[in-house]
Amino acid sequence: MQLFYHPEVAPGDKEVVFPREESKHIVKVLRKKEGDQLHLTNGKGWLFVTELIAANQNSCTARILSSEEAPPEPYHLHMVVAPTKMNDRYEWFLEKATEIGVHEITPVICDHSERKVVKLNRYERVLQSALKQSLHTRFPVLNEPVSFTELVGREIPGQKFIAHCEEDAEKNLLSKRLKKGAQVTILIGPEGDFSPDEISTALKNSWEAVSLGSSRLRTETAAIVACHTAALLNETE
Repeated sequence: MQLFYHPEVAPGDKEVVFPREESKHIVKVLRKKEGDQLHLTNGKGWLFVTELIAANQNSCTARILSSEEAPPEPYHLHMVVAPTKMNDRYEWFLEKATEIGVHEITPVICDHSERKVVKLNRYERVLQSALKQSLHTRFPVLNEPVSFTELVGREIPGQKFIAHCEEDAEKNLLSKRLKKGAQVTILIGPEGDFSPDEISTALKNSWEAVSLGSSRLRTETAAIVACHTAALLNETE
């Protein structure tokens, strides 16, 4: 199934008009024509089945035949991940986390962060592409970057974990501490890891230190391991 993303379509709408870029893709690349069916989502959990009634590369129009809302998932996964020095690695994380099923993402700026400026518009496009590829119907929330100090001091409900690499520290495996159906926030640091002060601050603010295993992982790899661990625990048959 080819899935399209149109954030403005809503239940009850009779027709949908695709923007120029999407219309060109539909007509020139996919070779769609009047009468062909298209599936699209608004990123809010709804899947729409539509039929093309005007196939023009500048503006395609489709009639909405049916709509169905996917039930919300029983857990909420919020990944708070420091931007990587190489931007393509962070974009890889965004793509794969969306495919796995992350619900919320926040870039966090830490003491050892080498990249402190992020381009949210570019990240949004990566998320859109991954959403369509994976056939998900709920668009992940992408928050504005936040400083580590501000983030860990917030009142955040549910389980809160910080995955750091400091040796000889007391840590449990994330997989052993996660609770099925919970609201979970997981902190992943930059290439140079969290500073000792940051780890201490997090622990004082009721964040639990966890390990992702014995391997030394890159930031983006650690984030995906954590994301998949939570998603797998909550997988339903």
